[in-house]
Amino acid sequence: MGSISTSRGAVPHRRDHRIDALRGVALLMMCIDHIPQDVLNRFTMRNVGFADAAEVFVLLAGYASWLAYGRAFGRKQPVMSVLARIGRRCWQLYVFQMVMVVVCISTIRIWRHFWPVPVDFLEPELAHGLDSAWRVLSLQALPGNLNILPLYIVLLLGFAPLYALLRGVGTPVVLGVSGAVWLLVNLDPRLNFPNWLDPDGWYFDPLAWQFLFVLGVCGARLAGRHDGSLPRSRVLAGVCGLYLVFSFVQSFPWTDWGFADLRPVGMAVPDKMILAPWRLLDVLALFYLVQSSPRATVLAGTRGGQLMALFGRHSLEIFTAGTLVDLYGRLVLTSFGTGWVMQVVVNVVGFVVLLWVARNRERARAAARRPAAPKPDGLPAHAPLCGN
Repeated sequence: MGSISTSRGAVPHRRDHRIDALRGVALLMMCIDHIPQDVLNRFTMRNVGFADAAEVFVLLAGYASWLAYGRAFGRKQPVMSVLARIGRRCWQLYVFQMVMVVVCISTIRIWRHFWPVPVDFLEPELAHGLDSAWRVLSLQALPGNLNILPLYIVLLLGFAPLYALLRGVGTPVVLGVSGAVWLLVNLDPRLNFPNWLDPDGWYFDPLAWQFLFVLGVCGARLAGRHDGSLPRSRVLAGVCGLYLVFSFVQSFPWTDWGFADLRPVGMAVPDKMILAPWRLLDVLALFYLVQSSPRATVLAGTRGGQLMALFGRHSLEIFTAGTLVDLYGRLVLTSFGTGWVMQVVVNVVGFVVLLWVARNRERARAAARRPAAPKPDGLPAHAPLCGN
């Protein structure tokens, strides 16, 4: 993602590797979290805080949407051109969603002819067969682990109206209305989009999660006025740090690790479907500390940070490949055991696959941006050549 310069058109945009690196880390954690038997998921974000990688992904989706489309509107590009870009992106998300659905259902159908498949793999759409296909195609039926891209599509379709409201009535009003809708859903979780496969509705309730997306958009606007970083406040950073410490102590699986339970408060796990306040505050605190910290900028520039940024720059392809890695990892560990050999095989092969996808996409992007070489005899690159 590019950071926004302090003066319009005067300073060239610099790519903000913090956003890419943070998104890359979130994508890898999402991949690990979706393989329950993987020992690595004991070390992911969800074990040290209320929120997990999904909240980071959606917040950064809002942030990136402003950088990709909000700035385009602001530069007075033709409205229809920007809307067309948004439409193409939504269509791309939809196509990737359908590819994942087809591959996942086909894989499970084939796999269970050779090895037993636990009941949790047998999503209801398998039992209904092709009768439910149109529901899946129309996003009325969202299979498990395949529910975040539909949320992204809905949120992105609302970006143009959101931009118009931000320009028309201002940020405080938009945040107030968006926050009020989120609060209303938390008070009445029945307010949700229908899901034919789940009577409770969409696993990520769009009416609640839109608030996180809007906060990401507004965060990008604010950072754009401060050379790409959120304004640094020691007091606010201290509050965020203290909250994350509380979140860690409250969320860490003490007893699973053989420790005494040190949680200071007895409370249920905050509801993810409606984006409970504890989860929202957790991801916002983390994001503020990263996006306001010069040290985070330095870390994002290291070799490890650049590797994570490589994954983050190609989030859709990495998410899709990671979802399929999740599926095959779960099937392999379920069918052939969860010993150390299989753990190493699943994690190493999965990481290599994701790295291969990221590097190939990076090479394709570099090739697309490379200026075309001049044709022989001084002809310009775009001039047609005679003959075959």
